Amino acid sequence: MKSFWLRFGRNKGAVAGLAVLMLVTLVALVGPWLAPNDPWGMVQQPFLRPWTEPGFAMGTDTLGRDILSGVIYGARVSLLIGAVSTVAALLIGVTIGALAGYFGGWVDSGLMRFTEIFQAVPSFALAIVLVAIFQPSVDSIVAAIAIVSWPPVARLVRGEFLTLRQRDFVQAALLAGESTPRIILTQILPNAMSPIIVMASLMVATAILLESSLSFLGLGDPNQMSWGYMVGSARTVLRQAWWMALFPGLAIVLTVLALNLVGEGLNDGLNTRLNGRTR
Repeated sequence: MKSFWLRFGRNKGAVAGLAVLMLVTLVALVGPWLAPNDPWGMVQQPFLRPWTEPGFAMGTDTLGRDILSGVIYGARVSLLIGAVSTVAALLIGVTIGALAGYFGGWVDSGLMRFTEIFQAVPSFALAIVLVAIFQPSVDSIVAAIAIVSWPPVARLVRGEFLTLRQRDFVQAALLAGESTPRIILTQILPNAMSPIIVMASLMVATAILLESSLSFLGLGDPNQMSWGYMVGSARTVLRQAWWMALFPGLAIVLTVLALNLVGEGLNDGLNTRLNGRTR
């Protein structure tokens, strides 16, 4: 772990990204205590400009709702959907990729053809269809994002398993009489975790962008304030109230950028060949 953090720390962008991500996570966790107002409550006059009234640093929207409170509450929704959908996609992708890569043959061919079915449809279009079918809600959005996100994971894990199953430690485990599930879970999967961890950090960023895009189109959970919803509600008044889209848009950009920088740092930290080098 010490060498990991040393390699990670050499990437200054990754350290900055981790700091931003920790700040956003902290805001999401303690949001109700930080937000000065109910994000849905009409607490001031509409179109109040930022910093013109005490307690309204980001101004108000078309209905007089506090934008700062909306951004704080939106962090919770965006991070929750990004994290949960990524975990669900990893469970599906790692399972399918591990089975395909370990067994090979007709199992590999069948699972990869199944994966290609999902890759043949544009991810965003499929997510829109799924959310529209099951009605917009946090659960349907998480399910839709997970369904469109797992194929790249399956292909990555399959490639790792195809390489690792030929290693000596796997053959030794077979000779020792270990069961197939035990070999997959305790011998091969731990050695394939590095690229999976890096991909997971990037998947969270992609999931946040997908959720924001769905909310922008009006397919977000109508009972939850999110950054995408806030940007979408501002698209008709951009000239009149630019701040309505600016602040939630910056929150999306900074969070996604931070996750991508952390992904680069994880790649460096998990790459032992970078010992003694600087980026």
